Amino acid sequence: MTSAAPAPSVPAVDADALIFDMGRRARAAAAVLARTPTGVKADALRAAAAALRTGEAAILAANAADMARGQANGLSPAMLDRLKLDPARLAGIAAGLEAVAGLDDPVGKVMDVATRPNGLELSRVRVPLGVIGIIYESRPNVTADAGALSLMAGNAAILRGGSEAIESSRAIHAALLEGLRAAGLPEDAIQLVPVTDRAAVGAMLKATGLIDIIVPRGGKSLVARVQSEARVPVLAHLDGINHTYIDGAADPAKAAALAVNAKMRRTGVCGATETLLVDRAFADPRPILANLLDAGCELRGTSEIQSLDPRILPAGEEDWDTEYLDGICSIKFVDGVGEAISHIADHASHHTDAIVTEDAEVAERFLAEVDSAIVMWNASTQFADGGEFGLGAEIGISTGRLHARGPVALEGLTTYKWVVRGTGQTRP
Repeated sequence: MTSAAPAPSVPAVDADALIFDMGRRARAAAAVLARTPTGVKADALRAAAAALRTGEAAILAANAADMARGQANGLSPAMLDRLKLDPARLAGIAAGLEAVAGLDDPVGKVMDVATRPNGLELSRVRVPLGVIGIIYESRPNVTADAGALSLMAGNAAILRGGSEAIESSRAIHAALLEGLRAAGLPEDAIQLVPVTDRAAVGAMLKATGLIDIIVPRGGKSLVARVQSEARVPVLAHLDGINHTYIDGAADPAKAAALAVNAKMRRTGVCGATETLLVDRAFADPRPILANLLDAGCELRGTSEIQSLDPRILPAGEEDWDTEYLDGICSIKFVDGVGEAISHIADHASHHTDAIVTEDAEVAERFLAEVDSAIVMWNASTQFADGGEFGLGAEIGISTGRLHARGPVALEGLTTYKWVVRGTGQTRP
């Protein structure tokens, strides 16, 4: 039996002191970034992308060490898939940095202007949030995406990657530092917590006055801990319990293709469909079920659904509230779009939900009444991604209702301030 391999780390340190020092240096860097021209930030990201490409062999070797340790430690296939890097994925990360470099810079943009009756001119201007703490698991690409988005939006970032991906994250972070140096920007603009001790997470969560917002990206236990313990604002989603509803007016071929893609393209991503709802008026769901089963998906359904294929397992009540992140899908019949909307309201996590139909009126009702961060019509839920939305990349997907919702990219990493211009007005 292979023994679990420990993640490499530096000697134990005082986590509170470490994060205090990193936060202090990040705030100083954030002050520089807030006034850094767009072109300089873009130059840093392009130089970092070049460093990723030239350092491909070293980065992939670091990732291979993480993968070997993850396999020895029994990481799930979904976690290993998130962790894995190959030349194509690394090229995609580099291209993502260049895409962010080419985006419109939100900092300094005037959102609106109004002139009061007394002549005061008021405007709202976008400004950076300040220092962003990103806590993530088994996702080395987040090191690049989060660092790039934070930088381009004028924020400093403190990155705390999971122990599963520590070597990969360090190698990618080294490329980001090369980019910062090439552009003449402070290296403290993007810092990687050097230890894997969980105490560092706790120190970040209580770093009021140093970290302005925390973004967790990882499993349910991580996000729940962050939301429970944080003393600074949190931007996150807890689950991705997403639905695809096949309406009675759905095109059968389109429905079959979308159902398989939404579930099976990548089962471990937060945009994967976990529950399939089928209108009883839909012509014949059996080809859809067969396609999913043949693609290697385990189906769990109600007794009605089970009667359509002997390979389908029974669904329990807990299945409607489960984010599988695996090749498993729960399925049930509903009587029309109204019941589908009600089921989603009762069981969804308000992340991403989709309808498949050729009836525009039904589709518009679904889009209007489903209260999720992302709602879709005739599209795979796997498109729930900042890159696919033209945002270059995303720092995370927010299912909350305050500040930002859905894929959070540059604009979501800014806030605004009021600028008031007068000519000597005094208040009576």
